Amino acid sequence: MFFVGMDVWSESVEAVPVRLQHQLEFLLEIDRLKQVLRRSYLIGAERRENSAEHSWHLAVAAMVLAEYAREEIDLSQVIRLVLVHDLVEIDAGDTFVYDDTGNATKAIKEMAAAERVFGLLPEEQRQDLMNLWLEFEARQTPEAKFASALDRLLPILHNAFNQGRSWKEHGIRREQALSKNRLIDDGAPAIWEAAQALIKQWLK
Repeated sequence: MFFVGMDVWSESVEAVPVRLQHQLEFLLEIDRLKQVLRRSYLIGAERRENSAEHSWHLAVAAMVLAEYAREEIDLSQVIRLVLVHDLVEIDAGDTFVYDDTGNATKAIKEMAAAERVFGLLPEEQRQDLMNLWLEFEARQTPEAKFASALDRLLPILHNAFNQGRSWKEHGIRREQALSKNRLIDDGAPAIWEAAQALIKQWLK
């Protein structure tokens, strides 16, 4: 199956090498990440952020904040991790970090999504992206710890500079925010200090 619904390719598709067909199919599929909405609102805007925007923001944040990583990191690996980590949300959706019920089944749903989405690629690329996603989820390497720290930081920034809007909408308490985001300290202690200050300012 290649480019479902795209008749423009129907007559010429045989001229496209099979490997390239699979790679282009994957790129078309991940465009759907732009439709996955998160709970965070864009700063100074009414609409919510989508997961593709979040991934781009994380990649830039990694470049800007790399000096604050707890351990020495390979920045290019961090960028690869953050660009891949949410692709599973195409199938699984975005699970709110404070949703304990949703998080109970998150791993199963996301593994199935990873198998399908990454499975669109040629085998060695499928395995490469799967390994990146698994590394991010395991949070064992310095790069994954730092990437996870940034992943938790950005929603805090969105809330702090939107007068705590999403937190207030979902009734999030200070203790919840501090507990759920404490893993920032594993990857970037100085950033955790800043994040705590923002949480305490906006959540009483």
